[in-house]
Amino acid sequence: MKLVKSTLLLSVLSALSFNAYADVKVYGKANVSVQSTDEGEGSATEIKSNASRFGFKGSEKLGSDLEVIYKLEFQVDLSDADSKGDKDNITARNQYVGLKGNFGEVVIGRNDTAYKQSQGKLDQFNDLEGDIKNLFKGENRLGNSISYKSNSFSGFKLLGTFIAEDDRDGKNGYSTALTYGDSKLKKSSVYAAIAVDSEVKGYDAVRFAIHGKFSDIKVGAIYQMQERSDGSDEADGYMLNAAYSVGANTFKAQYQVIDFDQGDKIDGISVGIDHKLNKVTKLYGFYSTFDGDNQVERDYVAAGIEYKF
Repeated sequence: MKLVKSTLLLSVLSALSFNAYADVKVYGKANVSVQSTDEGEGSATEIKSNASRFGFKGSEKLGSDLEVIYKLEFQVDLSDADSKGDKDNITARNQYVGLKGNFGEVVIGRNDTAYKQSQGKLDQFNDLEGDIKNLFKGENRLGNSISYKSNSFSGFKLLGTFIAEDDRDGKNGYSTALTYGDSKLKKSSVYAAIAVDSEVKGYDAVRFAIHGKFSDIKVGAIYQMQERSDGSDEADGYMLNAAYSVGANTFKAQYQVIDFDQGDKIDGISVGIDHKLNKVTKLYGFYSTFDGDNQVERDYVAAGIEYKF
């Protein structure tokens, strides 16, 4: 029933959007892999939908220097095998409305925090098992939020997120970031950022990130400090990665470690290859492994396909 309601709602939204705005953009990504997972109890083969999504976004001029902007994005689990229909395979991603002008842009709703946005395109295994969110705190997409992004000033941008208090801890959260350069490394050869979280999902964190492109090679690094907002569970860690493109293939590797003050340490290694079929379609494969003190070693091997529209 939930799935039927969600599908009907999206169909109505789509119809309304196309009728109301000729310039509405429909976009999405289908990413599915066949994966062998071993988390200490033997391996199992599964079909994974890796943050597949679709959405609507657009804008409308309100005046010479002002426009309204919006985004409605949904995640779709293409591998959902719940035959009873108890699990809704459509969930919310970034969904907001706001204003854009000479001051930058301000949006209200559900959005990636400034801290999460600060990593740009640095994570080589984003949405896969090697995603940095599996060891680092701060990769948050939150509702009840107001987000600000400035225009570029000599390559610098200021980002900020205010998260209104809710029933979880009764405290407001704040996330800020200062970035330099183009996160996609198309307009600049270097991207750098510093970001800070305060009282965001119960954690405080600081992150330094840098990403560079040298001919066909991209290298990146993150250093992070994090702790619970009450001062406990302190940890620091870093991530290093590299990607080398030759022809239609990109070879990539990533190492990440988090070291807790009480002595526990967890590290992860991922290696993979992407093969482009065209500008919007690629085949890929990867191997990721995680090991740490007092933890069972986890291993993942997968091959998949990604299509963007």
